[in-house]
Amino acid sequence: MSNTEARVTEEPPHIDTLRYPVGIFEFGKNYTWEEIQTDIIRLEEFPARLKKLVTGMTDEQLDTPYRHLGWTARQVIHHIADSHMNAYIRFRLTLTENNPTIKPYNEKAWADLQDVTTLSPSVSVTLLTALHGRWTAMLRTMKEEDFQKTFFHPEHLRTFNLAEILAMYAWHCDHHYEHINLVKKKFPAVSKKAKKTVEAKSTTKKISKKKS
Repeated sequence: MSNTEARVTEEPPHIDTLRYPVGIFEFGKNYTWEEIQTDIIRLEEFPARLKKLVTGMTDEQLDTPYRHLGWTARQVIHHIADSHMNAYIRFRLTLTENNPTIKPYNEKAWADLQDVTTLSPSVSVTLLTALHGRWTAMLRTMKEEDFQKTFFHPEHLRTFNLAEILAMYAWHCDHHYEHINLVKKKFPAVSKKAKKTVEAKSTTKKISKKKS
């Protein structure tokens, strides 16, 4: 859990659409066994979806914020890895302890660390592939009653069960996938061929100006 799941009500509506492109996650719901299985599949398939999305993105795209004052696509990708590592540990703590108190982390500070702002996204995509492999393998060993086990979140001052947290992280995948997709749609990558054509035209214009 983090402030990426909280609504910022002071922002105008059009900012909310960019910040929450798939809507805001709603806490307090109950989940059926079938819904839990669907969410496990969503987690399992996410790393491949993410890899396909970010493959071929240029540094210019990766270092573009998805919204005004928002994170860059690069930061978003590394944030997903940071967030899901914490989630995986929280699941394991909850399965082995009685309503443990989890440790929050400052996601904004983590996203501003230098490695996050410079490292290739392929590192976090590879990490997520392995992490989600372990995570979903664990989830598939869990019985229905295991998903009712809880942890206490000291920032929110309440308990959350694992079925709800699983649904939230399945949402989290789509939430940030669309942030990256926003950047790709708004700033499509220019192919090398097109770039050379633009550069050639620019050079021709400069030569023409000098002759005139």
